[in-house]
Amino acid sequence: MKSSEISRRLFLKQALAASAATAIPAFWTPTQARTMPSNPFVSANDRVNLAIIGAGFRGGEIAKDFYNTGLCNIVALCDVDMGAPHTQEIMNMFPDAPRFQDFRKMFDKMGNQIDAVTVGVPDHAHFPITMEAMAHGKHVYVEKPMARTFNEVEIMMKGEKKYGVVTQMGNQGHSEANYFQFKAWKEAGIIKDVTAITAHMNNSRRWHKWDPKITKFPAAEPIPSTMDWDTWLGVVKHHDYNKDFVNGQWRCWFDFGMGALGDWGAHIIDTAHEFLDLGLPYEINPTYLKDHNKFFFPMSSTIVFKFPERGNMPALDITWQDGLDNIPAVPEGYGVSEIDPNIPTVAGGKIQPAKLNPGKEIYSKTLTFKGGSHGSTLSIIPEERAKDMASKLPEVPKSPSNHFANFLLACMGKEKTRSPFSIAGPLSQVFCLGVLSQQLGEKLLFDRTTKQITNNALANQLLVGEPPRKGWEEYYKI
Repeated sequence: MKSSEISRRLFLKQALAASAATAIPAFWTPTQARTMPSNPFVSANDRVNLAIIGAGFRGGEIAKDFYNTGLCNIVALCDVDMGAPHTQEIMNMFPDAPRFQDFRKMFDKMGNQIDAVTVGVPDHAHFPITMEAMAHGKHVYVEKPMARTFNEVEIMMKGEKKYGVVTQMGNQGHSEANYFQFKAWKEAGIIKDVTAITAHMNNSRRWHKWDPKITKFPAAEPIPSTMDWDTWLGVVKHHDYNKDFVNGQWRCWFDFGMGALGDWGAHIIDTAHEFLDLGLPYEINPTYLKDHNKFFFPMSSTIVFKFPERGNMPALDITWQDGLDNIPAVPEGYGVSEIDPNIPTVAGGKIQPAKLNPGKEIYSKTLTFKGGSHGSTLSIIPEERAKDMASKLPEVPKSPSNHFANFLLACMGKEKTRSPFSIAGPLSQVFCLGVLSQQLGEKLLFDRTTKQITNNALANQLLVGEPPRKGWEEYYKI
């Protein structure tokens, strides 16, 4: 074993063994801690020194969004394929920022120059990068969903508490109009007694059109000379390189991604999940799976999540539907599905008003609501009922900061993040349970108290997932 690997394993063991009672990052010695500030925040008058991990595609978009806030300095860039065309724009924007292919080497070389990191990489790599960053005392912004397995999310939530760092999951609608409207309407009693939600994403997606009867992974191809494939794989068992594993294609494979549910669920279900105090479901039932395959996600899915009564709130079902041929029925008086500027395009394609756009319908005992995804707001339907309710609707405050500024301001101690791991974690775990039901094609019964699947031993094992690849085990010990 290389000396650098021994040092990292020793560091992680020491960090993970440190007391959870202190907010001081675990790698500081007691002597250092006495000379450090009493809180882990960046000075309110300074910019946050931000490292970008994942510089292409979504990771590159994140980098630009953070830079445009004017609240940070981009001090390092990290991507496993620095020579790829999709990373060049960000490389050219920040030519003086040191560059790394391996996030571990970045922390080794310049950890003391970094305040916070962004994690804009494939779903399977969120977990080890985030755990490494938190163990170094760095604040973390990680794209949705938080991680690929239920247990990884659980460990990340424990890490947030243990290391006392600022965290934010990248469901940016949680800092836009939808968030503040849902909160205000819930507090005013406009949204109450919700019994059912239909959530849907029926646009085309970024992945394969392969034969669902395939019986093995695609054949090995030469690894691009510019790519660090070993670091790309991270904790996941070895796969030979193939172009259909990378550049957005990873999302369709159970071993690497979380499918349409993990991709869009956090932009559609997030506010209902938080403000209706849903927590975790007790039953997850995949009632429709088109082209089910053990390697990659179905082309269409319907999954019913059942949540119990919560305080004075009734039991609630969420029905998730994805796929081009799996468009849900809408209630009478729905009207049209407007083109909302808050809803991004899918794979560059235009969202058309003739389709049912990504979004949701919320059914309560007295009112029905329709809404889109991301920051788009709810409407009461039918229109006549909306007019009757207009005078009773509370004023909705404007957001003081977008999702990226909110994270940076929280790093300065000026705000609190709106989607920290404590809130985003249970939401991500809902997706993990949904993905397990898609993968196995079976109804799952879940004990919310013990956090165990009670009717399927294999599914219960998959809450943890397969053992990590050799050399990556330490990230799971906390």
